[in-house]
Amino acid sequence: MLKVGEVLVSDDIAKVEFVCHLEKCKGACCVEGDLGAPLEQDELSIMEEIQEQVKPYLTPDGLKSIEEQGPYILDEDGDFSTPTIEGRECAYAHYDKLGILKCGIEQAYLDGKISFRKPISCHLYPIRITKRRILKR
Repeated sequence: MLKVGEVLVSDDIAKVEFVCHLEKCKGACCVEGDLGAPLEQDELSIMEEIQEQVKPYLTPDGLKSIEEQGPYILDEDGDFSTPTIEGRECAYAHYDKLGILKCGIEQAYLDGKISFRKPISCHLYPIRITKRRILKR
């Protein structure tokens, strides 16, 4: 582990190379895992605020999932994440003309509709933030 300020970072960060190549992976980051994208507490109100602006960028199935589950969900561990479509892709994702899964939130941002690009966990993928309390003796 590396210590950066008060943050512990896995040694893997220096050993493993990662480059986002959408044409190769077809947006697998929007499907990987058991849940949607992890959300930070301060992103929850943003997810609520952007709903109307993001709707035109979402699929009918994504809209239905958000309507049924809400703009985010609380999992059994007490963490928040984006809803998914039947446990698969993120409800905010959509396929482009080339069959690449892309983020509807990010597309709304790129089109100047909102000022929020996408959740921090999506920016950092495949890196995941884990918060742990350290007990002092």
